[in-house]
Amino acid sequence: MEKTVLITGCSSGIGRATAEDFLDDEWTVYATARDANDLAELADIGCRTAELDVTNAREIERVVERIIDEQGRLDVLVNNAGTVQFGPVEDVPTDAVHDQFDVNVYGPHRLIREVLPHMRERERGRIINVSSAVGLLSTPGEGVYSSSKFALEGMSDALRNEVDQYGIDVVLVEPGPVATEFESRVAASKARLDRSGAYDSIYDVQEEREDIEASDTFGMPPAAVAAVITDAAVVSDPDPRYPVGRIAKVCALARHLPSRWRDRVWALLRRVTSLR
Repeated sequence: MEKTVLITGCSSGIGRATAEDFLDDEWTVYATARDANDLAELADIGCRTAELDVTNAREIERVVERIIDEQGRLDVLVNNAGTVQFGPVEDVPTDAVHDQFDVNVYGPHRLIREVLPHMRERERGRIINVSSAVGLLSTPGEGVYSSSKFALEGMSDALRNEVDQYGIDVVLVEPGPVATEFESRVAASKARLDRSGAYDSIYDVQEEREDIEASDTFGMPPAAVAAVITDAAVVSDPDPRYPVGRIAKVCALARHLPSRWRDRVWALLRRVTSLR
């Protein structure tokens, strides 16, 4: 019997590549996104598609019920849908912080609560939460986005030990920069900022980083992250965490450094930028 996977955020990037990978491995793939029109190509190659906004509890319930009705099982949930809110903490309006957490934290939580009863009944299942390198190490100008990924990491760590007794695995995948990922959303997030004028150096550093990280020479292709997700879904005893790419692995190590050391690095970078 084919195994079944539900993937959120499949309109592009990591989500789309992950859906294609699972399909190549002969899984029954339910690929979802906020706009079903973005899923036409995945439907053409054999994915089952559905409109799913992770901030809408009723849509989540409907999609999970459909999967159980049609397949009688859900083996893997991939919480990939996410959004990004960049900007210094003071410059980010509180409603934008709420929206960030609604997608990146509350969304996975809604899906987890909906699928767990079915997985517990079968005493089998796997939940893969797509975090980020900034869920390991927070950087200036990414405090709100980073905090949402820190929250996802903390929730996943607790959940992993809560559901282990039911034969359910919980895995974190932590990608570094992905080429072209989030470009349009970064621009939208900047439009929401209330710029105080106090953090020009942080904006300068952030813009330089975005140009580098979005490039094909520096950022990973989405397929590289998708390969890790599919591997984490099929291995018999998955690791709790999978940092993907060199930047993520460096962040995993750097978070163990004393906080003052890390602060000095950012202070030096700010000074260097201000001299240009």
